[in-house]
Order: sequence, then structure tokens, then C-alpha cells
Amino acid sequence: MDAQHGRVGRPRSEAARAAVLYAVDDLLVEEGYAAMTLKGIAERAGVSRQTIYRWWSTKAEILFEASWTDAAEELAVPPGGTPLAEITSYLDALVRFLVHSPAGAAYRALLGEAQHDTDVARLLASKDVLGDSAKAVVERAIGTDTLPVPLDQATALLVAPTFFWILSGRDPGLLDVSQLARRFLTDMSDR
Repeated sequence: MDAQHGRVGRPRSEAARAAVLYAVDDLLVEEGYAAMTLKGIAERAGVSRQTIYRWWSTKAEILFEASWTDAAEELAVPPGGTPLAEITSYLDALVRFLVHSPAGAAYRALLGEAQHDTDVARLLASKDVLGDSAKAVVERAIGTDTLPVPLDQATALLVAPTFFWILSGRDPGLLDVSQLARRFLTDMSDR
């Protein structure tokens, strides 16, 4: 049994897995979420549809795995010396992820799909891609003992302005992440 997915069958080939994850990123950029099919993903990856169905049930599951795996890496920022530097670095990474990364494009596509597909909404709720990365930064940069709100609320306050700005179609070049970082730190110390 594949422990990761709870399915019976041969162990997953890492090469086939990587090919599928790369293919789904490429197809999302080229065709968009709605036009992407499992058949097309299999053809692009050079694997059979049976290989895909062995590990994933839907294109949303594949896209989510690709997005979550890359997001964990892209949103992990090194310690920044000061809380302001670290929070600013994180917000810069968040903008890059949401605007320029194929994983960010995948995440945005899944968010849109989740608005009318409860299965995709449940999938997104299973792992909080942005919240987990933000928690790590908040815990390291300012700690949790003195937060005026629960950690989940603090991370929402950190991510929300950037997230809303980007997802509502505003120009990311006009977003001042340094100002947002300063405001966040002030809010976390003033309450």
C-alpha cells in the first residue's frame, strides 16, 4: 500500500511523479486549468493514465501536490537578522510566488476552482500552503508569546493584504512590502 496516498499498487516511481508534476505546471501555463485534462497531463509527462490514476484521482490533486511542494520551498525564507528584514523578505517571497511562480499560478487556479467545487475546497483546506509558511516566519521573527492574537490570526493579518492585492488584479509593482511589514509589526506590538 502506498502510505502517502493509501492506495494499493506498485511503489510510485519518483521519475514518473516528477514528470507528472512538471507536466501539470507546464499545461496550466499553456492551456489554463479548465482546458487541462488527465489525458493531456499523462501525454505531456510520458506516462500512462493508469500511472496517474494510481496516485491521483483528479487534476486538482496533481496541481495541489505540485503547488504545495514548490510553495514550501519558495516561501521558506532564511533568518533575516531583524524582524522587519525577515517579514519583508517573506512578503517579497509571497509576491514572487503569487505573481511569477508556476506553483503560485497553480495555487491561484485552485483557489478559483474551490469557489464552486467543494472537493477542491476540501483539498485546499487539507494543507494551508500560505499559512504554514507565514507561521514559520512569525514564530522565528517575533515569537508567539507576545502576540496579541492567536498565531493563525497573526498569519492571516500578515498574508491577507498581499494576497488580496494580487488576487484582485492590482499591479504588484505598486505594492510596498516594506510598508506592509512595518505595519504588521506595529499591529503585533500595539495590541
